[in-house]
Amino acid sequence: MALAERIQRALGRHPDLWRNPSRRDLVAEVLRRREALVSRSGALATWTPPESTGRRPQDTYIVDRPEIHDQVDWRSPYCIPMAPETFHMVLEDALAALAQKPRLYVVEKALGAHSRYALAVRVISDRALTALFADNMFRPVPPDLPRSVFGEKPFVLLALPYDKLDPQKYEGRLRVDPEKGRTSDIAVVMDFVERVGIVYGSAYLGSVKKLMFTVMNFLLPDQGVLPIHGAANVGPEGDCALFLGLSGTGKTSLSTDPERVLIGDDEHGWCEDGIFNFEWGCYAKMIDIDPAKEPDIYWAVMHEADPLEHGAIVENAMIYPDGTFDFHDRRLTENSRASYPLSFLRNADPKGLAGHPKVMFFLAADAHGVLPPIARLEPEQAMFWFLMGYTSRLAGTEIGAVEPRSTFSRFFGAPFMPRLPQDYIRLLEEYLAQYGTRVYLVNTGWTGGPYGVGKRIDIRLTRRMIRAALTGELEHVEFREHELFHIWVPRECPGVPPEVLWPEKTWSNAKAYWERAEKLAQDFAREFTRSFGGMGINPRVAAQCPGRG
Repeated sequence: MALAERIQRALGRHPDLWRNPSRRDLVAEVLRRREALVSRSGALATWTPPESTGRRPQDTYIVDRPEIHDQVDWRSPYCIPMAPETFHMVLEDALAALAQKPRLYVVEKALGAHSRYALAVRVISDRALTALFADNMFRPVPPDLPRSVFGEKPFVLLALPYDKLDPQKYEGRLRVDPEKGRTSDIAVVMDFVERVGIVYGSAYLGSVKKLMFTVMNFLLPDQGVLPIHGAANVGPEGDCALFLGLSGTGKTSLSTDPERVLIGDDEHGWCEDGIFNFEWGCYAKMIDIDPAKEPDIYWAVMHEADPLEHGAIVENAMIYPDGTFDFHDRRLTENSRASYPLSFLRNADPKGLAGHPKVMFFLAADAHGVLPPIARLEPEQAMFWFLMGYTSRLAGTEIGAVEPRSTFSRFFGAPFMPRLPQDYIRLLEEYLAQYGTRVYLVNTGWTGGPYGVGKRIDIRLTRRMIRAALTGELEHVEFREHELFHIWVPRECPGVPPEVLWPEKTWSNAKAYWERAEKLAQDFAREFTRSFGGMGINPRVAAQCPGRG
């Protein structure tokens, strides 16, 4: 008997099973059980335990079965194998715990706006808030689900956010948590073969979302679909654009454009028919949100409505007794989030479908200040920068001392891309060649020097360069190659001072620029060797590594 069928039989006998309650009833249930409070706007405010303010990558596992063993990149620090025997132990504990709960909530949804690639998911939890989150984030089941390549086998996700595993029982099977000095009592597990997932002990709502994203990213390449961790929007002429970038690179700000319709802000697939959103909602970072710079996101969360009609969930943000939020207060966490349906955005298309992308942008907030603000990438260069997923972080070691740190996350989403790198690179290569998509690297970080010396590139200039790429204006200018980074930099861009385009010219000391650029190039070389050495990466792609060639 398949595991999903066993789960259905085990929990189908529960005396109080709420199956697909309305969104309004879910909000009422959340409030009745005091799983969240009502803010002044009507949005729900909730807080999680300290260990659940973000994802748990060290406690996230993939069940290692023979059928998928050779497809998973076990070299990645995010692909941690779990023995099937251990998974069955976790599953039995989850079923036993759920059976004892006074009430269970079952939400049947799907991921994938393109019904040929829709994956049905059944979320089962003892928490009404988890069910509401799934209702916000996952799509309605399409009426033609049987035509889906995944139609015969839905995914089942069990969520026990506030229960904990017995550390002694799992000694030697789960990792030792150094903070607790014993075996971890948290496990987020995916079984790609049986299509069962378990969130045990993590109350962070994003654990549910990202588990399903990882599942899609594993399943889709076998169907010839490239999964993308990025945003998508569409212009008045129906031209689609993709924005890929890690947190802090401006992905949300740049893709939310009043003159373009948002398809989705985070998770998409690129198939033979074009782009499709996986989701039905958004899960936006709220720390330091500025209503002037991100008015649509702010309105989606903060517009006033009856709580039963609102249903946006604000997670781990400071709130005052009068019900107002302080999104600048970091004492709880830097990772305050808000979940809301995509329909709350005033310029979004919940259908979640678009044609093939005309332009793709790779966003990097380079705090070293050495990358040009925009550069064209040839196909091999695009494959390399896609593989590396570069940005930089500002890591403060002591008060007043902040030094940029190069960060690499393959395909701009390493924790959620479990397959071998070649699987994703091959699909990108095929689609770029087939549909002629132009690719640009955009530095949304610093110019004129590193952080602390230079200044952040004016977002108005970045938007002007993005617009020039979208309209095709950049197709008619001359480019020159940056010999260290192997990228093509425009000599001019309408509305942008020419000296801004070539980063060396913005530095007061050209020698200092090249020394810093060489330092970043060596960061690339070390990371490429460490993560991809000996993996058979196409030599033409490897040759694009900064400093080579």
